[in-house]
Amino acid sequence: LWMQIVGKIRLAASPWLNHGWHATLYPTATGLTTSLIPYRTRAFQIDFDFLNHHLTVESSDGNKAALALEPQSVATFYRRLMQEMERLELQVPIHGSPNEVADAIRFDKDETHRAYDPEYANRFWRVLLQASRVLNEFRARFIGKCSPVHFFWGAPDLAVTRFSGRRAPRHPGGIPNLPDWVTRDAYSHEVSSCGFWPGGGPISYAAFYAYSYPEPAGFANVLVKPAEAFYSTDLKEFILAYDVVRQSDSPDHTLLDFLQTTYEAAADLATWDRRSLEREQHPKGAV
Repeated sequence: LWMQIVGKIRLAASPWLNHGWHATLYPTATGLTTSLIPYRTRAFQIDFDFLNHHLTVESSDGNKAALALEPQSVATFYRRLMQEMERLELQVPIHGSPNEVADAIRFDKDETHRAYDPEYANRFWRVLLQASRVLNEFRARFIGKCSPVHFFWGAPDLAVTRFSGRRAPRHPGGIPNLPDWVTRDAYSHEVSSCGFWPGGGPISYAAFYAYSYPEPAGFANVLVKPAEAFYSTDLKEFILAYDVVRQSDSPDHTLLDFLQTTYEAAADLATWDRRSLEREQHPKGAV
């Protein structure tokens, strides 16, 4: 929920990019960042530090604010952050309720959610670092339109998405507390998407996932690697438990096999022009 507040600040202050790419966060050497956000003739960025457990807001005029990441209610975090933004003369009003959360409570009213465990915040960030490294290697194999490897704070998940270049059918929407037009913008074109998700609902554990929209006929029945991966009929996605990857002899190869075979299933069944969308081999040699 704290990440949603920070992500909504980036969203509100940035030009709208296709598929919601202007709202995401990115892994850094210490945590997660909004990256640079424009503000009139200035710019600023907000960073979560999961090593030293603080949040910083830095502006291009040299001013800076910091908040401790510690147990506190969502309402307290929201109030403290907005006060510091005001002190830095950064006035960015946001939509005050969480997205993609059932039974959402307005940020300024949420005294219910107040946990913060530094050890597990740090562990979660370290998972994102390793996942980002492998997802970027997978991303480099594709020369068609492809998203950055970025963190969506709604689900939340670290994702990378490949595009065939063709328009997709109108998405039905229906994501809790998210306007359908936002979902339809995100899925305006055919995609094969994958990433890491800490779990929830029918999947109670951390996992890697892969899906296609629109899902081609036969996708759910394809045999993918590794053998522990399976298709979730609840989520309409292939799922691979994080612990399977973590405990394998070669975590990188295990994850890359999952990413590659699920993508190939989607692309082949949907007749993507793979020859023009994929890199034949990585460039080699010094530049």
